[in-house]
Order: sequence, then C-alpha cells, then structure tokens
Amino acid sequence: MAEDDKVTENEKEAEAAKEAKTKAPKAAKEAKAKAPKAAKKAKAKAPKAAKEAKSKAPKAAKEAKAKAPKAAKEAKTAAPKDAKEAKTEAPKAKAKAEAEAEPEATKEAETEAPKATKEEVTEAAEAKAEAEAPAAPPEAEPAPVPPQVDGEGRTITDLADLGTAGDGMAAAELEQLPEPKIDDHGRSYATGKRKDAVARVWIKPGTGQIVVNTRPLETYFARLVLRMIIGQPFAAAARVDQYDVTCTVKGGGLSGQAGAVRHGISKALTLYEPALRKPLKSGGFLTRDSRVVERKKYGRHKARRSHQFSKR
Repeated sequence: MAEDDKVTENEKEAEAAKEAKTKAPKAAKEAKAKAPKAAKKAKAKAPKAAKEAKSKAPKAAKEAKAKAPKAAKEAKTAAPKDAKEAKTEAPKAKAKAEAEAEPEATKEAETEAPKATKEEVTEAAEAKAEAEAPAAPPEAEPAPVPPQVDGEGRTITDLADLGTAGDGMAAAELEQLPEPKIDDHGRSYATGKRKDAVARVWIKPGTGQIVVNTRPLETYFARLVLRMIIGQPFAAAARVDQYDVTCTVKGGGLSGQAGAVRHGISKALTLYEPALRKPLKSGGFLTRDSRVVERKKYGRHKARRSHQFSKR
C-alpha cells in the first residue's frame, strides 16, 4: 500500500510540472500582448493630462490677479489705521518721558549744587595763595641784534638801506670781473670752431660791418639762415650794429664756417666786455659744439651704411 501511495504522489508531481511548463509560455504571451496596450493607454492619457494642466494654469493666474488688488486694498486700509494708532500713542509716550525726566533733573541739580560751592571755595583759596606769594623777578630783556653790514662795511638799519646795499653788491661783482683784453688797435681777438671749420675773429666798436675772408657777409654767406646764425650773439648781448667784425675761416662747409664765426664772435665779445659773459653763456654761444661726422667703419660703405644684401 505504501508503494502505491508513493507512485501516486510521483505521478501528481509530474503532472503539476507538466501543467506549469504548459502555462508559462501562455503567461508570457499574454504579458507581451498586454504591454503594447498599456503603453497605448498611457500615451493616450498623457496629452489629456497636459491639456488639463494648460487649461488650469490660466485659471490659477486669473485667480491670483483677482486676489492681488484685494490684498492691496486691505494693506492700504490697514496702513492709515496703524498711522492713527502711532499718532495717538506718540503724545502718551512724550508725557511718560517728561514725567520720568523731571525727577532725574531735580536729582542732578541737587548733586551739582554742592559741586559748584566746592569749586568756589577752591578758587578763593588759590586767589589767597597768589596774593601771599612773593612777586616774580622781572623778565630779562632780549639781547640787542647786531647791526648788519654790507659789502662796503656800511651798517644796514632800515629797509630803505637795502637798495643802496644791493648797488654796493653789484659794484663788488663788477670789480671781480676780469679785465678786458684789447690790443693796440682797439680790437679783441678770439678763435671759434665748429665741425672741421676754424675761424679767427677780431672785433672792435663800429657800425655793424662784418667781413669774412676779405668779402662782405652778404656775398660770402648768401643764405639768410647762415647770416642769422652769425648775428645771434649780438642779439643775445643787446649789441646789434655796435661792433665791426673781421674774420678768416678755413675748413669745412658753409654751415660749419658760420657756426665757427658765431663761436669766435661770442668769445671775442666776452674778452672785450667781460660783463657779457653771463647772457652769452646762458644762451649756449660759448660752448664748442662737439658734434662731428662719425668715422667710416671697415666692412661698411660709410659710418653706418651696410652693403646691399644679395640672396644669390
């Protein structure tokens, strides 16, 4: 009997397994068939939900707009009420503050009164002490200022004396100037240089005639710029048409020779009138211009000019 029961149980399990195997593919087929249907339903519901949301949005906006003026009106009505309350409360607060301040002021007055009396007592004691103290010795008189002395030994006691003192200083400066160098013919001689030109210049008082290499200035230096360069020292020293000039020039070109003559005239003026050195020096007429032509270098056509480049 036991064996028959086991056989029946085994047969039941085998039948259950067969049924499960047969049902599994059917369930899978049913799930596959239902999936597209569910997707179609979801797709169909999505636009409906979007339309509903779009239709609800303007309604919510309209409701918010309708509520906004109501809230503003409520705020406006509440504002004057608050202001009225503040106005009614302000005098009450002032009255309270005044009531509290009066006893404090009385207390302060009572405390300051004895202080004032103490200060009066101390002032009276100080006044008594000063009256009883011995008198202070008189202050010493300031030492007298020594008189100022100018260059000639004269004392300066007033501002009016400063003018005469300045004249004395100017005279002292004139005395320190070197003596003029004038030859037996009443001339002063100097040499001037510019570039490669060298000029020998003689000046003497006259009417402003200038002779260069035995020729008048207008014929030797035909260019107006060169004649202007030569007349610059006389204009700086305020001696235009007051000296006759005789000079000889060698070397260089006309521009360098004009600069050499100007240099020589400037030096000759300082020798004839030493007081003219300051204006001529400030104008730069006494300085020898050291600018000369730069020497040629080997490997170049001139001082800086290089050979023309040739690629081939």
